[in-house]
Amino acid sequence: MLELTHARIGYGPVTVVGDLNLTVGDGESVFLIGPNGAGKSTTLRGISGLNGLQAGTMTWDGQDITHLPASRRAARGIAVVPEGRHVFTQLTVQENLEVAARAVNRAAVRERIDEVFDLFPRLRERQHSFGGLLSGGEQQMLAIGRALAQRPRLLIIDELSLGLAPVIYQHVGETVRELAAGGLSVLLVEQNARLAMRICSRGYLLAHGEVVLAGTVEELERTDEMRDLYLGGLGKVG
Repeated sequence: MLELTHARIGYGPVTVVGDLNLTVGDGESVFLIGPNGAGKSTTLRGISGLNGLQAGTMTWDGQDITHLPASRRAARGIAVVPEGRHVFTQLTVQENLEVAARAVNRAAVRERIDEVFDLFPRLRERQHSFGGLLSGGEQQMLAIGRALAQRPRLLIIDELSLGLAPVIYQHVGETVRELAAGGLSVLLVEQNARLAMRICSRGYLLAHGEVVLAGTVEELERTDEMRDLYLGGLGKVG
Protein backbone atom coordinates (compact mmCIF):
# COMPACT_ATOMS: atom_id res chain seq x y z
CA MET A 1 0.00 0.00 0.00
CA LEU A 2 2.65 2.54 1.12
CA GLU A 3 6.19 2.35 -0.21
CA LEU A 4 9.16 4.69 0.16
CA THR A 5 12.04 3.92 -2.17
CA HIS A 6 15.52 5.44 -1.70
CA ALA A 7 13.84 8.36 0.09
CA ARG A 8 15.91 11.26 1.38
CA ILE A 9 14.11 13.58 3.82
CA GLY A 10 15.24 16.66 5.72
CA TYR A 11 14.78 20.36 6.27
CA GLY A 12 15.83 22.69 3.48
CA PRO A 13 19.32 21.64 2.37
CA VAL A 14 19.91 19.55 5.51
CA THR A 15 19.34 15.81 5.10
CA VAL A 16 18.18 13.92 8.19
CA VAL A 17 17.12 10.60 6.66
CA GLY A 18 18.96 9.19 3.66
CA ASP A 19 18.26 6.33 1.22
CA LEU A 20 15.26 5.05 3.18
CA ASN A 21 13.34 2.02 1.93
CA LEU A 22 10.16 1.37 3.92
CA THR A 23 6.85 -0.36 3.23
CA VAL A 24 3.52 -0.74 5.02
CA GLY A 25 1.18 -3.27 3.47
CA ASP A 26 -2.60 -3.20 3.41
CA GLY A 27 -3.78 -4.24 6.90
CA GLU A 28 -0.22 -4.41 8.24
CA SER A 29 1.11 -2.92 11.48
CA VAL A 30 4.72 -1.67 11.37
CA PHE A 31 6.86 0.10 13.97
CA LEU A 32 9.78 2.48 13.64
CA ILE A 33 12.13 2.78 16.61
CA GLY A 34 15.52 4.31 17.27
CA PRO A 35 17.36 6.77 19.50
CA ASN A 36 16.55 10.46 19.70
CA GLY A 37 17.71 12.21 16.55
CA ALA A 38 17.59 9.05 14.44
CA GLY A 39 15.09 10.60 12.02
CA LYS A 40 11.87 8.89 13.07
CA SER A 41 9.64 11.96 13.23
CA THR A 42 11.28 13.36 10.09
CA THR A 43 10.32 10.16 8.29
CA LEU A 44 6.70 10.60 9.37
CA ARG A 45 6.73 14.21 8.18
CA GLY A 46 7.95 12.99 4.80
CA ILE A 47 5.19 10.40 4.58
CA SER A 48 2.44 12.82 5.63
CA GLY A 49 3.68 15.47 3.19
CA LEU A 50 4.70 18.09 5.75
CA ASN A 51 8.28 17.71 4.50
CA GLY A 52 8.95 17.11 0.83
CA LEU A 53 11.29 14.33 -0.26
CA GLN A 54 14.70 15.60 -1.29
CA ALA A 55 15.17 12.46 -3.38
CA GLY A 56 13.51 9.10 -3.97
CA THR A 57 9.86 8.24 -4.42
CA MET A 58 6.72 7.51 -2.42
CA THR A 59 3.87 5.42 -3.79
CA TRP A 60 0.38 4.74 -2.47
CA ASP A 61 -1.52 1.80 -3.95
CA GLY A 62 1.09 1.75 -6.69
CA GLN A 63 0.57 5.41 -7.64
CA ASP A 64 3.36 7.95 -7.28
CA ILE A 65 2.39 10.56 -4.66
CA THR A 66 5.90 11.93 -4.08
CA HIS A 67 4.83 15.49 -4.87
CA LEU A 68 1.26 15.30 -3.58
CA PRO A 69 0.50 17.91 -0.86
CA ALA A 70 -0.35 16.83 2.68
CA SER A 71 -4.07 17.64 2.32
CA ARG A 72 -4.46 15.34 -0.68
CA ARG A 73 -2.54 12.55 1.05
CA ALA A 74 -4.96 12.84 3.96
CA ALA A 75 -7.87 12.65 1.52
CA ARG A 76 -6.45 9.37 0.22
CA GLY A 77 -6.55 7.85 3.67
CA ILE A 78 -3.33 8.79 5.50
CA ALA A 79 -4.04 10.13 9.01
CA VAL A 80 -1.43 11.25 11.54
CA VAL A 81 -1.46 11.40 15.35
CA PRO A 82 1.37 13.88 16.00
CA GLU A 83 3.89 13.76 18.80
CA GLY A 84 2.53 15.74 21.74
CA ARG A 85 -1.11 15.16 20.66
CA HIS A 86 -1.80 18.80 19.63
CA VAL A 87 -5.52 18.69 20.39
CA PHE A 88 -7.48 21.92 20.04
CA THR A 89 -7.42 23.06 23.66
CA GLN A 90 -10.19 25.67 23.30
CA LEU A 91 -12.60 23.24 21.64
CA THR A 92 -14.57 20.52 23.38
CA VAL A 93 -13.90 16.84 22.78
CA GLN A 94 -16.91 16.66 20.48
CA GLU A 95 -15.84 19.77 18.57
CA ASN A 96 -12.33 18.35 18.10
CA LEU A 97 -13.86 15.25 16.53
CA GLU A 98 -16.30 17.27 14.43
CA VAL A 99 -13.46 19.25 12.86
CA ALA A 100 -11.74 16.05 11.74
CA ALA A 101 -14.89 14.31 10.54
CA ARG A 102 -16.18 17.31 8.58
CA ALA A 103 -12.87 17.64 6.76
CA VAL A 104 -13.54 14.32 5.01
CA ASN A 105 -17.28 13.70 4.89
CA ARG A 106 -19.85 16.18 6.21
CA ALA A 107 -22.68 13.69 5.75
CA ALA A 108 -21.32 11.17 8.25
CA VAL A 109 -20.08 13.37 11.10
CA ARG A 110 -22.36 12.01 13.84
CA GLU A 111 -21.75 8.42 12.80
CA ARG A 112 -17.99 8.85 12.89
CA ILE A 113 -18.02 10.57 16.28
CA ASP A 114 -20.15 7.75 17.71
CA GLU A 115 -17.63 5.22 16.38
CA VAL A 116 -14.86 7.03 18.27
CA PHE A 117 -16.95 7.17 21.44
CA ASP A 118 -17.62 3.43 21.17
CA LEU A 119 -13.87 2.85 20.91
CA PHE A 120 -13.00 5.25 23.75
CA PRO A 121 -15.96 5.41 26.18
CA ARG A 122 -14.04 7.87 28.35
CA LEU A 123 -14.27 10.43 25.55
CA ARG A 124 -18.06 10.07 25.51
CA GLU A 125 -18.07 10.91 29.23
CA ARG A 126 -15.87 13.95 28.56
CA GLN A 127 -17.42 15.04 25.26
CA HIS A 128 -18.36 18.51 26.55
CA SER A 129 -15.00 19.15 28.24
CA PHE A 130 -12.43 21.41 26.62
CA GLY A 131 -9.39 19.67 25.15
CA GLY A 132 -7.06 21.67 27.36
CA LEU A 133 -8.70 20.28 30.51
CA LEU A 134 -8.17 16.62 29.62
CA SER A 135 -5.51 14.42 31.19
CA GLY A 136 -2.57 13.29 29.06
CA GLY A 137 -4.18 9.91 28.48
CA GLU A 138 -7.49 11.46 27.51
CA GLN A 139 -5.72 13.81 25.10
CA GLN A 140 -3.97 10.85 23.49
CA MET A 141 -7.32 9.08 23.09
CA LEU A 142 -8.73 12.25 21.56
CA ALA A 143 -5.78 12.64 19.18
CA ILE A 144 -6.21 9.04 18.01
CA GLY A 145 -9.98 9.45 17.81
CA ARG A 146 -9.59 12.62 15.78
CA ALA A 147 -7.45 10.73 13.26
CA LEU A 148 -9.89 7.80 13.19
CA ALA A 149 -12.81 10.16 12.55
CA GLN A 150 -11.29 10.57 9.08
CA ARG A 151 -11.72 6.78 8.55
CA PRO A 152 -8.15 6.40 7.34
CA ARG A 153 -6.60 3.40 5.67
CA LEU A 154 -3.25 4.13 7.31
CA LEU A 155 -2.99 5.43 10.87
CA ILE A 156 0.40 6.98 11.70
CA ILE A 157 1.15 7.53 15.39
CA ASP A 158 4.18 9.48 16.58
CA GLU A 159 5.22 8.49 20.14
CA LEU A 160 2.13 6.74 21.47
CA SER A 161 3.42 6.38 25.05
CA LEU A 162 5.16 9.74 25.44
CA GLY A 163 4.37 11.34 28.80
CA LEU A 164 1.81 8.71 29.80
CA ALA A 165 1.71 6.45 32.85
CA PRO A 166 2.27 2.75 32.03
CA VAL A 167 -1.31 1.73 32.84
CA ILE A 168 -2.60 4.40 30.42
CA TYR A 169 -0.30 3.73 27.47
CA GLN A 170 -0.86 -0.01 27.84
CA HIS A 171 -4.62 0.56 27.62
CA VAL A 172 -4.32 2.87 24.62
CA GLY A 173 -1.78 0.52 23.05
CA GLU A 174 -4.19 -2.40 23.38
CA THR A 175 -6.83 -0.38 21.55
CA VAL A 176 -4.40 0.35 18.72
CA ARG A 177 -3.47 -3.34 18.56
CA GLU A 178 -7.16 -4.23 18.22
CA LEU A 179 -7.51 -1.70 15.40
CA ALA A 180 -4.51 -3.24 13.64
CA ALA A 181 -5.89 -6.75 14.16
CA GLY A 182 -9.14 -5.53 12.61
CA GLY A 183 -7.37 -4.65 9.36
CA LEU A 184 -6.35 -0.98 9.79
CA SER A 185 -2.80 -0.34 8.60
CA VAL A 186 -0.67 1.22 11.35
CA LEU A 187 2.76 2.87 11.29
CA LEU A 188 3.94 3.48 14.85
CA VAL A 189 6.93 5.54 15.96
CA GLU A 190 7.67 4.57 19.53
CA GLN A 191 10.53 4.73 22.06
CA ASN A 192 9.08 1.84 24.06
CA ALA A 193 10.22 -1.15 22.00
CA ARG A 194 8.24 -3.70 24.01
CA LEU A 195 5.02 -1.78 23.49
CA ALA A 196 5.75 -1.38 19.76
CA MET A 197 6.51 -5.07 19.38
CA ARG A 198 3.28 -6.06 21.13
CA ILE A 199 1.22 -3.89 18.79
CA CYS A 200 3.00 -4.49 15.48
CA SER A 201 4.06 -7.50 13.45
CA ARG A 202 7.11 -6.00 11.75
CA GLY A 203 9.48 -3.10 12.25
CA TYR A 204 12.50 -1.00 11.42
CA LEU A 205 15.35 0.26 13.60
CA LEU A 206 16.71 3.66 12.57
CA ALA A 207 20.06 5.11 13.59
CA HIS A 208 21.69 8.26 12.21
CA GLY A 209 19.05 8.53 9.50
CA GLU A 210 19.50 5.01 8.17
CA VAL A 211 17.73 1.68 8.60
CA VAL A 212 20.13 -0.61 10.46
CA LEU A 213 17.69 -3.46 11.18
CA ALA A 214 14.41 -4.58 9.64
CA GLY A 215 12.24 -7.65 9.98
CA THR A 216 9.39 -9.32 11.77
CA VAL A 217 9.05 -9.06 15.54
CA GLU A 218 10.28 -12.64 15.85
CA GLU A 219 13.35 -11.89 13.75
CA LEU A 220 14.19 -8.62 15.50
CA GLU A 221 13.86 -9.91 19.04
CA ARG A 222 16.58 -12.46 18.28
CA THR A 223 19.14 -9.78 17.37
CA ASP A 224 21.74 -8.56 19.85
CA GLU A 225 20.92 -4.92 19.08
CA MET A 226 17.26 -5.27 20.04
CA ARG A 227 17.92 -7.39 23.13
CA ASP A 228 20.75 -5.23 24.47
CA LEU A 229 19.57 -1.73 23.53
CA TYR A 230 15.76 -1.93 23.63
CA LEU A 231 14.58 -5.08 25.39
CA GLY A 232 16.85 -4.84 28.40
CA GLY A 233 18.20 -8.32 27.90
CA LEU A 234 14.81 -9.71 28.96
CA GLY A 235 14.38 -11.82 25.88
CA LYS A 236 11.13 -12.61 24.11
CA VAL A 237 8.37 -10.00 23.97
CA GLY A 238 5.23 -11.08 25.83
